[in-house]
Amino acid sequence: MHVRVSLVAAARSSSLLAERFDDDRPLDGPGWRSVESAARDLVPLGAAELRYCSPTPRSRATADALGYAPLAQPALRECDMGRWRGLTLAEVTAREPDAVDLWLSDPRAAPHGGESLLAFISRIGGWLDTRPADDGGAIVAVAEPSVVRAALVYALQAPPLTYWHVDVRPLSTVTLTGWARRWYLSLQAPA
Repeated sequence: MHVRVSLVAAARSSSLLAERFDDDRPLDGPGWRSVESAARDLVPLGAAELRYCSPTPRSRATADALGYAPLAQPALRECDMGRWRGLTLAEVTAREPDAVDLWLSDPRAAPHGGESLLAFISRIGGWLDTRPADDGGAIVAVAEPSVVRAALVYALQAPPLTYWHVDVRPLSTVTLTGWARRWYLSLQAPA
C-alpha cells in the first residue's frame, strides 16, 4: 500500500528580502498573479482524493485559488520561531548574531524560544507518516516553502542541516510516494 503526496509551495506574499519568520501576511498582487499564471499546471493536482493546506493565509489562498477546497492542517504550520516571529533574518542577525549562528549550525537548538529545526522536521514527517495509504491514492497539500523543505529532508532521511541546502520556490511542486517512514522522491517528466 502506498500513497502519492504532491506538495505545492504557497505563492509569495512579499519580496524575498522582506520575508519574515512565521509570516502570516496574505497574498499580495504579484502573488495572486503568479497563482493565475501557474494555475494551468497546478489545477489538475486538485483531483487528488485528499486536499490539505498549511493554516497560513497565503497557503489557504493559494489552494483556494487553484480550486482545491483544502482542509487546513495545523501540523503543516511553519516552524515556531518564538520571539523572532515577525522579524526578518537581517533584523534578528543585527540583534542576536550568536543566536542566529547557533540556530543555523545546531538542528537541536532553539535560541529563539520556539521550535528547533529537528523538532520541526520531525513534526512534518509525523504528518507525512500518518497519511492514509490507499494503494495508488493521491494527496495534494499546499504549504509554506519551509514546510516543503522539511518534508523533503524527512522523506529522504537526510541529515537535518540539509534543510539549509534545499531551495523551494513559490508554486513549485514535489511529489513523494510511499508510506510511513518509507518515502521516495518522485520526479515527473514534462507532459
